[in-house]
Amino acid sequence: MFALMNSTRLESLHLSVDPVTGLKAVIAIHNSRLGPALGGCRYLAYPDDESAVADAARLAQGMSYKAALAGLPVGGGTAVILRPAHVENRAALFEAFGRCIEQLDGRYITATDSGTSVADMDCIAQYTRFVTSTSAAGDPSSHTAMGVFTGIRTTAMARLGSDNLEGLRVAIQGLGNVGYALAEQLHAAGAELLVSDIDHGKVQLAMEQLGAHPIANDALLSTPCDILAPCGLGAVLNRQSVGQLRCAAVAGSASAQLTNLQVADQLEGRGILYAPDYVINSGGLIYVALKHSGAELPTITAHLSNIGTRLTEIFAHAQAEKRSPARVADELAERLLYR
Repeated sequence: MFALMNSTRLESLHLSVDPVTGLKAVIAIHNSRLGPALGGCRYLAYPDDESAVADAARLAQGMSYKAALAGLPVGGGTAVILRPAHVENRAALFEAFGRCIEQLDGRYITATDSGTSVADMDCIAQYTRFVTSTSAAGDPSSHTAMGVFTGIRTTAMARLGSDNLEGLRVAIQGLGNVGYALAEQLHAAGAELLVSDIDHGKVQLAMEQLGAHPIANDALLSTPCDILAPCGLGAVLNRQSVGQLRCAAVAGSASAQLTNLQVADQLEGRGILYAPDYVINSGGLIYVALKHSGAELPTITAHLSNIGTRLTEIFAHAQAEKRSPARVADELAERLLYR
């Protein structure tokens, strides 16, 4: 555990249990130099406790980098609640987690993530004010999608020479809240959509409403397209899958898309432009961070344009230095966090 903390430069790791509700939670605080740690709370089943801790540490590190490059006055953190096989009272479990957050006295602010909802955040909010993505604050998914849409246009300009998405073939892997909202914006811009999701109902809806073309889940990555947009769970880009890609660029909302930086180098070697995930998907964090601090919607929307500006900067550095944008982004973030 300490080796993991050292390798990810984690500040602190908090483990909490509540036998009454069955709560088993991990809170990882990566870096608080720029402000209190802010990051989502995942509610997922894990094969073992070590996997949950590793997931929390990895995601917390990504949140620090994301916040730094988004120019936000917050640090990075992540919470993971290990989903039990059976839970008698979900509300009580999240209320217990709210009490855990309150004990940290503002060092960590939580929000929705995979497996959690606005209703869960409302339960947490009964016991702590250090929570966002509540009913009062609103779901950040649409803002994440807005940021990714901006990032796709920036990526298209850098790789294809134009930010006009008319007729562009975009393959979307995952049609969750963010993925579907992104698909709607791309459709409105005239893009041709190729979509896959384990939920066939969502694929059917995209076909009916957006004229999307359905692609089998195991075939999407090898399907010819202009831009691949991973919008599901992370680690989709590995040595084997990158070898199958038939796209000009990768730009999507999924967190931790790369299994390691060597995969980023592999993408660069194949001439596939990669938009660093924690830069392009920072719209949700921008929304929850600024909303929690009391900012109005016009201010938040204006801040989303920084995503395109930052990506343009990263792409320019990467091209000049003949390196992967992922490595450039990491170095820029680390200068802000550790200078």
